[in-house]
Amino acid sequence: MQTISLDELIALDRLISDEERLVREVTRRLVAERYLSRAGELFEKAEFPMDMIEAMGELGLLGMNLQGYGCAGMSNVAYGLAMEELEYGDSGLRSFASVQGSLCMYPIHRWGSEEQKQKYLPKMARGELVGCFGLTEPNAGSDPGAMTTRAVSDGDGYVLNGNKMWITNSPIADVAVVWAKLDGDEPSDIRGFLVEAGTKGYSAPEQHHKMSLRASRTGEISLEDVRLPKDAILPAARGLGAPLSCLNQARFGIAFGAVGAARACFDEALQYAKGRVTFGRPIAAKQLIQAQLADMAEDIALSELALVHYARLKDEGKLSPYMVSMMKRKSVAMALQAARRSRSILGANGITVDYASIRHAMNLESVYTYEGTHEVHTLIVGRGLTGENAF
Repeated sequence: MQTISLDELIALDRLISDEERLVREVTRRLVAERYLSRAGELFEKAEFPMDMIEAMGELGLLGMNLQGYGCAGMSNVAYGLAMEELEYGDSGLRSFASVQGSLCMYPIHRWGSEEQKQKYLPKMARGELVGCFGLTEPNAGSDPGAMTTRAVSDGDGYVLNGNKMWITNSPIADVAVVWAKLDGDEPSDIRGFLVEAGTKGYSAPEQHHKMSLRASRTGEISLEDVRLPKDAILPAARGLGAPLSCLNQARFGIAFGAVGAARACFDEALQYAKGRVTFGRPIAAKQLIQAQLADMAEDIALSELALVHYARLKDEGKLSPYMVSMMKRKSVAMALQAARRSRSILGANGITVDYASIRHAMNLESVYTYEGTHEVHTLIVGRGLTGENAF
């Protein structure tokens, strides 16, 4: 009997350019050849594949939707498709690229001085320098305006004190984009600072014992009387809106990435269902299994088609923060459900790292929370629809 693939069911190639298609295929090949065979082992050992940083840099995947300074200058559709393929491998792999490009390179590109751009961006695009983004604090997660990290003007520079928590890449970062309140205690006093590893008073201890995003380096940032020169501040970044706009850049890529995780789970469930025989027939022949596969395929197809539409709007400068919140909220919830369905289809085998579904399910629990929790994005969309602030 004739079958149809998920790619054929979505027919996305009709909506993307040859260049965007090439980016997708090159990234897909990178993940297949350099990552998938060791994904389970890396997760189990809680190791991040450092060699993938250079590989992503060589392909122009780091800060790829930024213009100039060694960045690839690709469309946001191409960027989104690349993030989808990276997360097909693992959320930790995509998280690295998201943090490097959207949370570190983007603020330097948008608000940095020309000297800062020239110093950091080309090396970050090549993967020679790793960045991290210091916003979240132990008691200021969903409410970053309540941060307690402080910067004080002191002669010809600044002195920073504070702590950041759950910072992707911090243990391996060469430079951190740290957000602190400068000479005041209001959200409008928030400024961005570039703090290089090795600066006296700066440390980035690693967070261990994670059950999610294990193939990702997560840590803290500790600032104890860290003295910075005047040129360490991002001159054009002022107020809470600056770091929040960085989060919107990252959320956009997360939405695409989650679809990649869902696709990986669907592919695994479909292949397993075709080969697993019970009561004399493959479980793929069972109505309940077909219903789950159809639901997964439908969710992935509609999500991906919508995301390409929103990516085109982003290229036109017409993508609103409300749209981004809806994208992130829906895509991650959809992917988490797909991972759970796939794990169920795999039965007991689905709880081992020999298969990808449980790994994606555990990773997506973090993705569901970071860059704005599911509940926070619900309230953002609700505020946009009603005009009422429920925070």
